[in-house]
Amino acid sequence: MTNNDTIIALATPSGAGAISVIRVSGKDAISIVNNSFRSVKKQKSLIDQKTHTIHLGHILKDGKELDEVLVSVFKNPNSYTGENVIEISCHGSPYIQQEIIQLFLRNGCRIANPGEFTLRAFLNGKLDLSQAEAVADLIASDNEASHQVAIQQMRGGFSNEIKALRDELMNFASLIELELDFAEEDVEFANRDQFKDLIERITKVLKHLIDSFAVGNVIKNGIPVAIVGEPNVGKSTLLNALLNEEKAIVSDIAGTTRDAIEDELTIGGIGFRFIDTAGIRDTKDVVESIGIKKTFEKIDQSQVVIYLFDSATSITNLGIVLIEIEKIKNRHPQKPLIIIANKIDRLDDIQLAELTNNISEAILLSAKTGFGVEELTNKLLSLINTGALRNNDTIVTNSRHYDALLKALEEIQKVKQGMDSNLSGDLLAIDIRQALYHFGEITGEITSDDLLGNIFANFCIGK
Repeated sequence: MTNNDTIIALATPSGAGAISVIRVSGKDAISIVNNSFRSVKKQKSLIDQKTHTIHLGHILKDGKELDEVLVSVFKNPNSYTGENVIEISCHGSPYIQQEIIQLFLRNGCRIANPGEFTLRAFLNGKLDLSQAEAVADLIASDNEASHQVAIQQMRGGFSNEIKALRDELMNFASLIELELDFAEEDVEFANRDQFKDLIERITKVLKHLIDSFAVGNVIKNGIPVAIVGEPNVGKSTLLNALLNEEKAIVSDIAGTTRDAIEDELTIGGIGFRFIDTAGIRDTKDVVESIGIKKTFEKIDQSQVVIYLFDSATSITNLGIVLIEIEKIKNRHPQKPLIIIANKIDRLDDIQLAELTNNISEAILLSAKTGFGVEELTNKLLSLINTGALRNNDTIVTNSRHYDALLKALEEIQKVKQGMDSNLSGDLLAIDIRQALYHFGEITGEITSDDLLGNIFANFCIGK
């Protein structure tokens, strides 16, 4: 990969808008833009201007004004990429955007690859690798929780914790390596008791970070929730009540929903993806049968199952409802199951008492009136351990980091076993080096072109 040339890309979404931003980065960024820029009030060279300044003027093409723009100047090393950077705020016409970009392509720039601006920031030491990946997560964040975690990681919360552990381990590794040079003199530079304490502390931190991935994965990807039950019990009405819109077709005709309908809702900063499934029943309808088959597939894919039943029609035979609940529990014993008695607005006080006596764990709800919907959303939130989020703890959301942490923990446990078995320093050093390697994979001290290419290929162009 080459980083000596000057790159350009549209930094704002393509299409028409009020304002667009075009970003240019590289050694010659300022001089290339300066050749086509004319200040409004007085003739001045962008090359002579201070960093972090903004200048009003026109972009000229063949001596004619192409657009009135604001040009922001960032000089190395005080820029996002660590290089000379120009950001051109122009009017948001797609024609103007392309004309400006084509103008600078002819004058020495090339189109940036996906994520190349952030890649250069990493290569120039402005960000470590985990911070660079957090940039992509920040752009992709669509709820409060994912935004909060991405901001914390971009500021270096996660990487600082890893770096501190790596530095301490590196210090002891150096002392053990030093002992190998004086093997014949039988000296000990690394205090074994202190080293054991460090290994215990590293193990504790690694386990905490690994455990946080369960919450982090939920925050980043959301929680799929399957709404299941017999036909015409109000699944679609419940989905509409949760989303506060008419997303699913509601009808008194059983079997209306024949395919899974999905939509997302943010509750307490956490994203939930609700899946309204086809009603489960015996049917000879071929299309409906396919929908029921998909229902069971969606249950398998979901993390939470909501079982909905019609309390008004089931009150005379709650035993059947209990059997269905047991079937779901037995089929998916590891999945949280929320039981909802819908249409309670049709029950009298005696029927309500009978219902709660037989199925005490059921949430009483009326999807039609909205009663009980808030209790349901609170129940969904209670299934997630948001304590780490509230306490601003470090939360791992990246599967690559998770994999590296697992491997680092494995090596640290080998070191601990080696110390308990009084292994020699040269054998301990092998496992320590491997642990350091996996720590370095997270922050970017250990990288390869293939790894970087894979990570930054998922960024948008212009970032």
